[in-house]
Amino acid sequence: MERTTQVIGQSGVFLDVLERASRAAALDRPVLVIGERGTGKELVTERLHRLSPRWDQPLVIMNCAALPETLIEAELFGHEAGAFTGATKARVGRFEEAHGGTLFLDELGTLSMGAQERLLRAVEYGEVTRIGSSRPIRVDVRIVAATNEHLPDKVDRHAFRADLLDRLSFEVVTLPPLRARVGDVMVLAEHFGRRMASELGWQDWPGFSPAAADALVRYRWPGNVRELRNVAERAVYRWERDGPIDEIHFDPFESPYSPAVQPREAPPPAGAAVETPVAADAHPDEPLAACDPDGPSDFKSQVARFERDLLARSLNEHRFNQRATAEALGLTYDQLRHALRRHELLPGAG
Repeated sequence: MERTTQVIGQSGVFLDVLERASRAAALDRPVLVIGERGTGKELVTERLHRLSPRWDQPLVIMNCAALPETLIEAELFGHEAGAFTGATKARVGRFEEAHGGTLFLDELGTLSMGAQERLLRAVEYGEVTRIGSSRPIRVDVRIVAATNEHLPDKVDRHAFRADLLDRLSFEVVTLPPLRARVGDVMVLAEHFGRRMASELGWQDWPGFSPAAADALVRYRWPGNVRELRNVAERAVYRWERDGPIDEIHFDPFESPYSPAVQPREAPPPAGAAVETPVAADAHPDEPLAACDPDGPSDFKSQVARFERDLLARSLNEHRFNQRATAEALGLTYDQLRHALRRHELLPGAG
């Protein structure tokens, strides 16, 4: 099946990593791929496989964190019929499936110590033994493993076998996070944005406005390329006006109506007086603005009016410096811009 994702980037740090992976691909040795979530570890693994002499053999992928500990060994090494409850027939493991090709073990650091011991034997001797069998099976498999953990630290904590780490770390390819690939942010955003625009049937691609591009470049991207893809595609799909895309929503959960997480409190002792909570900024001697008889009467309109007045007053206090205003209100710059646009407080809005 042809993949719909591509390895995209032009920054020096990213190209250096691709060059290292390409050089390691030709050698029939294990490779560890290290990187934060969303940095493209699986894409680099596919590159290692496709550029290797095993390119026309199976690439078998196993996420070690996706299975309970009791099933991981059966998945890796297979089992015979009757080996355990529910094993009604024999099943080959991932090692046998990958014979002649590459086995990609994602989230390697989650493997139990027992599974690590059996994996070490398979890597060292090229043999696996199905659960419930005493007959070893020869396998010819190249191992590529990935993790977002620092495995030497796990070795120091006796949570990962040092001998297995030594065996798998012939080459270690560490992927840079997106915040270290500043020059790639807009290249990727444009790629994902164009693709979404095409999916939506747009005739032309308007691009991102300078303000939107600045926001994308300044963001820290904790979810890396996977998060950038979601943000860029969401911006395109939500854009309903002509011209370059000018609104970026980093947090899809952001909403004035999001349910607040309330801390659990112990019930008051029986017979204790219960006080009615008062907002920290409320002044008992002053009437609430929402009770203005000349103002709007429904709840949403009153809240909107209060929010607009608060934004306008804070902007004035900070001499219309939007960054200082956002910091004073406890908002991100993009959240403030969104609120100002909603209340038509931006220059030219309305």
